[in-house]
Amino acid sequence: MRNIINLNQGWRFIQKDAGLPESFPEDWEQICLPHTWNAVDGHDGNGGYDRGTYWYAKKFRTPKQPLEGGRVYVEVLAAGQQAGVYVNGNKVIYHEGGYSAFRADITELCREEDENLLVIACSNERKDSVYPQSADFTFYGGLYRGVNLISVPEVHFDLDYYGGPGIQVTPKPCEDGGAVFEMVSWTVNADENFTVMYSVRDAEDREVACAVRPAGDAGVSVYVPDVTRWDIDNPYLYTVTATLQRRNEAYDEVSVRAGVRSFSCDPDKGFIINGAETPLRGVSRHQDQLYKGNALTRKDHYEDAEMIKELGANTIRLAHYQHSQDFYDACDELGFVVWAEIPFISVFSKDPEAHQNCISQMKELIIQNYNHPSICFWGISNEILIGGMSDKLIENHKELQALCKELDPTRLTAIAHVSMTPVESPIHGITDVESYNHYFGWYGGRMEDNGQWLDDFHKTHPEICLGVSEYGCEGILTYHGPNPACKDYSEEYQALYHEHMAKVLDERPWIWSGHVWNMFDFGCAARDEGGVAGRNNKGLVTMDRKTKKDSYYIYQAYWSKKPMVHLCGRRYAQRAGETTEIRVYSNQTAVELYLNGELMEKKSAEKVFVFTVALKDGFNTVLAAAGNVKDSMTLEKVEKEPSIYVLPEVNERAEGVANWFKLAGDLDLKAPLEFPEGKYSVKDKMEEIAKCPEAMKITAEAVKLITNMKIAPGEGMWDMMKSMTVESLVRMAGSMAPEGFLESLNGKLIKFDKI
Repeated sequence: MRNIINLNQGWRFIQKDAGLPESFPEDWEQICLPHTWNAVDGHDGNGGYDRGTYWYAKKFRTPKQPLEGGRVYVEVLAAGQQAGVYVNGNKVIYHEGGYSAFRADITELCREEDENLLVIACSNERKDSVYPQSADFTFYGGLYRGVNLISVPEVHFDLDYYGGPGIQVTPKPCEDGGAVFEMVSWTVNADENFTVMYSVRDAEDREVACAVRPAGDAGVSVYVPDVTRWDIDNPYLYTVTATLQRRNEAYDEVSVRAGVRSFSCDPDKGFIINGAETPLRGVSRHQDQLYKGNALTRKDHYEDAEMIKELGANTIRLAHYQHSQDFYDACDELGFVVWAEIPFISVFSKDPEAHQNCISQMKELIIQNYNHPSICFWGISNEILIGGMSDKLIENHKELQALCKELDPTRLTAIAHVSMTPVESPIHGITDVESYNHYFGWYGGRMEDNGQWLDDFHKTHPEICLGVSEYGCEGILTYHGPNPACKDYSEEYQALYHEHMAKVLDERPWIWSGHVWNMFDFGCAARDEGGVAGRNNKGLVTMDRKTKKDSYYIYQAYWSKKPMVHLCGRRYAQRAGETTEIRVYSNQTAVELYLNGELMEKKSAEKVFVFTVALKDGFNTVLAAAGNVKDSMTLEKVEKEPSIYVLPEVNERAEGVANWFKLAGDLDLKAPLEFPEGKYSVKDKMEEIAKCPEAMKITAEAVKLITNMKIAPGEGMWDMMKSMTVESLVRMAGSMAPEGFLESLNGKLIKFDKI
């Protein structure tokens, strides 16, 4: 029978390209898996992180084979981003793609009696043929999900097919309350003496169906009467086991879990599961944690999933790559509808090998995860039009769409458009459903623009199932104030933004899905915003999972069925002024507010309750009560609020914009834009502007003023931005760029001759 041996203990690691060792390197660092060398520098704010080729080594003994001809495989659950595997000095496999499992048969290279040397070279260096090329997150390197040995008899279920489990189960519900389980398995080296026995067991471990097929014809359907369907509120799981049998002996066995459900999307009704219209409302998730990077344990994954469940979400977009089997398992068990995707993101590579890498990663994603009932959507790409449109890009999307349907006709495909993707574009209509990443109210425009844009798109394209795949804004726990505003990075503005967005989505059930960006703060070594470098701080929860921001609780008020009440502003603990505003989130119909034990007011409202109170000098206790649920906090009335509550750049930005216009001199800022031949202008791409250091300096200053993002050739997110025009970057800033700003910038750029 199959034996899976965990190899996560007793490794040696060296953080330099030391080359293949001839013997076990005792002098290398002792580590255990999971491991990443970017656990700290991947998000510590020092401006970059170590991207190189580094080496792991491990001794192991050849598993004893009970039957002659048995095989031994090494299984790498993920290696970021490329990896070469060696056994006893021999290269056995090279894999490109940092997020999927891969295996190799190492039987012939193993020594029967002696210890063997397993060496893995991991690289997170950029490679033109491997996605992601560039993106707004850290590409952690290392063996961050673990390594196994798998020992199987000569006749076994296939281990070589894109890292899959060797069995595929497709449960299809019937109108009579039963379901047909279509099952197929793939075997290796089986002759006419072998059969495959299938067993379907319910959640109470009772066998409810079975079938037997010759191993060479291992596909069969069975009928299960009176099934319990897998649903968001009742994620009921069946277990399907395939046993490879030779007469009275079982040679190999694989088990997977399956769920019976039907689902679809409708442009006017949104997402439908098991016949019930169910708007999907939830979050996106990156897999890293503070000072662990992406080297997470099964416990870490489950705790993340449980925190999302506590929020009340019913869907998770697992961005922007294949996640751990542990997390997909948690989603199966907890009842999340999952969007799973490949890292075809941001920067389109014209290298034909890069497209083949996309195809390979899509095959691995689908084949390795086909049996998870939580997954309902395969994501094809994310914000891929940042670098512009091309016929080849459209062709590649159509190929990926066809591949998804070939490998899995049961699920829907999805795409996440960058905000500036035209409403009329050939990229529309390729996938089954579509979503937009919109940040109106943060990167551009006003938060109030979101609803109108969605309504207008729906009117223009009534045939498209539309979702919002990303939306959010940064919230940093240090910053507070009575007048929150866009780009002040305050916890209060983030909460106001999400108050608005939760309502926008709640009022539009035809939006098939909404995914907050992001559930957790995550590592992005290239970022430097809001006084917190190295991270994207749009999470509803901090990267260390210790603190739920106020914005977390507005979604709990909208989505959770468990009674709750939350007092906002507890970190805005020192307040000045005659009165102060107290905001309360609750899913109850009425809230009472007490100040220092005295009832101030009882209000009825929908999710958001706003009170104005006068604090007494010194410390004050505030209590909010909604039926049996209560929350309290302490506030101090002070003469002057701490200066740390305001990001210095907020005041500097206002002064900077004023100085910018002052330096524009006599320019007519309302005149039509001019584009003299041979001169730079806002119509030029950033990579063209960068050829002239003086023009680049002015442009970088302008972008910093209106977006608070630092850009420089070769630094930060330059690869993502270099193909964008200056005009598109400024227009993305929306209301953050005052009237006349684009014209004044253009007026400065046209003074420089093109190089």
